[in-house]
Amino acid sequence: MTITQPDLSVFETLESEVRSYCRGWPTVFDRAQGSRLYDEDGHEYLDFFSGAGALNYGHNNPVLKRALIDYLERDGVTHGLDMSTVAKRSFLKTFQDLVLRPRDLPYKVMFPGPTGTNAVESALKLARKVKGREAIVSFTNAFHGMSLGSLAVTGNAFKRAGAGIPLVHGTPMPFDHYLDGRVPDFLWFERLLEDQGSGLNRPAAVIVETVQGEGGINVARPEWLRALADLCARRDMLLIVDDIQMGCGRTGAFFSFEEAGIVPDIVTMSKSISGYGLPMSLCLFKPELDLWEPGEHNGTFRGNNPAFVTATAALETYWSDGSAMEKQTRARGEQVEQELISITEENLADVREYRGRGLVWGLEFHDRGRAERVARRAFELGLLVETSGPEGEVVKVLPALTITPDELDEGLGVLARAVRETA
Repeated sequence: MTITQPDLSVFETLESEVRSYCRGWPTVFDRAQGSRLYDEDGHEYLDFFSGAGALNYGHNNPVLKRALIDYLERDGVTHGLDMSTVAKRSFLKTFQDLVLRPRDLPYKVMFPGPTGTNAVESALKLARKVKGREAIVSFTNAFHGMSLGSLAVTGNAFKRAGAGIPLVHGTPMPFDHYLDGRVPDFLWFERLLEDQGSGLNRPAAVIVETVQGEGGINVARPEWLRALADLCARRDMLLIVDDIQMGCGRTGAFFSFEEAGIVPDIVTMSKSISGYGLPMSLCLFKPELDLWEPGEHNGTFRGNNPAFVTATAALETYWSDGSAMEKQTRARGEQVEQELISITEENLADVREYRGRGLVWGLEFHDRGRAERVARRAFELGLLVETSGPEGEVVKVLPALTITPDELDEGLGVLARAVRETA
C-alpha cells in the first residue's frame, strides 16, 4: 500500500503530547464500517483493535445505527442524568431478561460516570463502604483505569507514575502463572492474611481481570479464579471482577467469569456495553451491597440515553438466541489460535508464547521491541494491531466479534507477513 503524507500539523501543534495511538498509526481516519477503517485518502485498514475493545460489534453496525438514528430523529432524550427515561427502562428490562435472568445473576445495576475507570472507582468506594475497610488487593500487571483509585490497583509503573502523588491502600499479589507454577496458588496471600505481623491491612475487596488485556493477555485458569473466589468468601473480602474489556462476549460467554462458574460480588463493565462505542459503564453488585445514599456517587453524563438505545439493540440482536454468539466467538478464536500456532512454528526462535481466549489473543516475543516493529509493519500493510504488556512486548489481537472468517484469515495473513518481515 502506498501512503501519502497526511496533514497532521494541527494535531502536532495544538493537541497535547499525551496522544498515543495516533503515533503508531500516522494517518487521518475518515470513516469506518464493520471491521474496516478508511483514511481521508481512501486507504483501507482491517481492524484488529476494535476501539480497545469498545467495538465488539464492529464500526457503525447497521442494526445499532438504525436504532440510534430512529431515536434521535424522534427527539428522544439524549441527556438525562439519572432521571427515569424510556431508553433507560428499555435497557434495564432487556439486560435483566437477556443477561441476568438466564444466568441466574441477582445483580443490582448502577450507572456511574460513563467510563471504565469510573465504574472501577464506584466499585472500590462501594466495597470500602460495605466492609468499613480501606485496603484493596489487586494483581501484578493489572490495569483498571487512569483515575487515582483505579491507578492504585493498577500494576504498570509508567501509568502509576503519572499520578504524581502516592497511590495508597492497594496491595498487589501474584496473578496466575506469575511465579511459573513454582509456588502454590495464593500461598503468599494466605500467609499475609494469617500473620498479624505481615503489615497487610485486612482487605475490603480483591479486584481481578480474568484476562489481563493491557497487562499482556495473561489468562487466568478457571481453577485459579474459583480458588480466588473461595479465598474471598473464607476471608470476608468482596470479589470484584473487572469485565470492562473482557465482558460483552469478548472471551465467548457474555461475562468472562462464566467459564469459571463463579459469581463475583461486584462486576464492572464499560467499553462494548453500549455496543456502538458510545460512552457507558455499569457497576453490578449483589442486592445486599446496595448501601448507597442517594447521590453518593454521581456524574453528569451517567444518563447517556443514546448509549442505552444502542446497548438495548446490541443485546436484542446478539444475545437473544442463547449461545449462538458465544459459539461463533469460540470458533473464530480457534481460527486465530491455529494461525498463531503456525506463526510460532515458523518463528520458533523468536516467539516466546501465544495465549488467549475467545477473540482476545497475544503473541509475545523474546525481543522486547519486536512487537512494536510488528505492529508498525502491520499498519504499513493495512492492518491495525496494538501492543500490550508492561514493556509493550506482546502483539494484541482484538478483532470485532462480528468479523467474518475471510476477514480474519486476511488479517492473520498480514500479521504473519509482518512478523516475517521484522525478523
